[in-house]
Amino acid sequence: MKPAPFDYERPATLEQACRLLAEAGGGATLIAGGQTLMPLLNLRMSQPFVLVDLSAIPELCGVKRVGGGTAIGPMTTQSAAMNDPLLRGHVPLLARALAHVGHHQTRNRGTIGGSIAFAEPAAEVPATALALDAVLTLQSLRGSREIAMRDFLLGPYLTALEADEIVTAITIPDPPPGRALPVFTEVARRPGDFALVGLTSQIVLDGDRIAAASLAWFGMGPTALRAVQAEAALNGAALGDIDAVAIAGLAVADTQPFDDKAASAAYRTTVGRRICARAIRELAAQGVPA
Repeated sequence: MKPAPFDYERPATLEQACRLLAEAGGGATLIAGGQTLMPLLNLRMSQPFVLVDLSAIPELCGVKRVGGGTAIGPMTTQSAAMNDPLLRGHVPLLARALAHVGHHQTRNRGTIGGSIAFAEPAAEVPATALALDAVLTLQSLRGSREIAMRDFLLGPYLTALEADEIVTAITIPDPPPGRALPVFTEVARRPGDFALVGLTSQIVLDGDRIAAASLAWFGMGPTALRAVQAEAALNGAALGDIDAVAIAGLAVADTQPFDDKAASAAYRTTVGRRICARAIRELAAQGVPA
């Protein structure tokens, strides 16, 4: 099929982009990498009056250090982010997750901000941003605001982004002092497919004890989900005292698995419990001095 007719705009500044969105009154759609949007346009599942291309706005690209964290421009491609030395050094969990997103060809076009704004429940990037307590900066003609990733995800493909707003930065705060250990695992039918079940996690060690733990699921509910009960059980625990199976049970208890054509809720629960236990064991093994 072919898309429904639309006007195309490629603004050169963020202000111009915000003005186009405001003037469209909810009838505009942003295009970043277009990996998801283009099929939706062709199937006429998305029919905007105006398509606003963000690719000519330079300040929306790149990775930089800011006070106490790492800021990622939303138009930074997944491939560029994955290979960026700053991101690999300061946000290794995200770099690891990006290697599982789609394929090499799609990562060259797909963007960090596009993935987060689309809010696919089984996608790696929104879940990892959630696990790392990312903060999003949103801009419109009305001004700028910040929102935590945990408040941004509202439901399947539903976010707190208003029709006239643009994500202008994704900021990942530095972890607390200590040794940060990342683990990422997912189960998919084929490499590059959306995950049937996935877990993205990081713990920060203070000696042999866990100073901070974060675990986020994808493919296990209507949005990416934090495993808050498991995190609470891990915080302050000594590595040698962790019961991986018990932690996995707590983590799965915070999910909302579902049936679809790809897998049943029972399958997701069983597999989720197993990959979580394995991830906890891997994190514990990383924490043992060589």
